[in-house]
Amino acid sequence: MPRIRPKKFVHVVYRTRRFEQMLQWYKTVFDAKVQHHNPVIAFLTYDDEHHRMAFINLALAQPDGTETEKQGLIGVDHLAYTYGSLNMLFENYEQLKAEGVKPYWCVHHGVTVSMYYADPDGNQMEFQVDVYDSNDAANAFMSGPGFGVNPIGVEFDPDEWLARIKAGAPPSDFLERRVHEPISPIRGAMDR
Repeated sequence: MPRIRPKKFVHVVYRTRRFEQMLQWYKTVFDAKVQHHNPVIAFLTYDDEHHRMAFINLALAQPDGTETEKQGLIGVDHLAYTYGSLNMLFENYEQLKAEGVKPYWCVHHGVTVSMYYADPDGNQMEFQVDVYDSNDAANAFMSGPGFGVNPIGVEFDPDEWLARIKAGAPPSDFLERRVHEPISPIRGAMDR
């Protein structure tokens, strides 16, 4: 079976202790607009994509880290790649799992269904599929109350979802995020 490849590169997430300064710099340099902003996390875009960059405020997310830990945490959290369909995302999951490569975190963000992987050096990447057919619909979700209550998402079991997909469940059964309990905004980056 041929390998499944992403359709496009979509966003980067930064960890910072200069949260507001970083937001202002990226808004200025990219003429970006804020899609969602709370004290811990912010999402920005400069085009029709729901977000091209996100920022995690380490000053709030990990306020009591040592200076060494602070330096080690600042920087790129992960890069994200979009797949063409939910089925392709899960075919890729199945192929990688057969090679011994498994995600460390699977989460339905509301705008994407995502699986997070780490390479041997610990560089993190998100493999995702968009939930909405249009960027306008994704942007509307990010502006809505569900995203405001939980801008991170809801975890899922990829093996359970894969079994349901193989049993014939349509992609629409997986795309709407129905649960709104908050989870830690740095769960994926810190709990590996």
